[in-house]
Amino acid sequence: MNVVVIDGQSGRMGQLFIERAKGAALPCEITAVGTNAIATAAMLKAGASAGATGENPVLVACRTADVIVGPIGILAADALMGEITPAMAVAVGQSRAKKLLLPVNQCSNLVAGTQSLTLSKLMDEAVELLRSLCEA
Repeated sequence: MNVVVIDGQSGRMGQLFIERAKGAALPCEITAVGTNAIATAAMLKAGASAGATGENPVLVACRTADVIVGPIGILAADALMGEITPAMAVAVGQSRAKKLLLPVNQCSNLVAGTQSLTLSKLMDEAVELLRSLCEA
């Protein structure tokens, strides 16, 4: 299973997710795509198999992903303080991949019906969702 993790800013969310997914020994290859070099480096340090930075890597990775993981803002142009371009948001939205979106209520994107979880608990839940996708 090809899992693409997209994150920006510091890459902390993607880094935590990758650390947890690797720790769970799930049968998947994880590719990190950062919207900036700092985010990519953080996710590679966490154990991603490969990594790239910028708009074009997001567009390319979304074509072959089985699962795309990232903050919910990856679906919204100009999210992550402007790091998500309109083309990136379209590529994620149009990808046939399952989207495992982390409901971070920031940057004007509020998600109703979600619990207010710590980042640690949110990562635990996300890894369990990925586990169910790997087993399906």
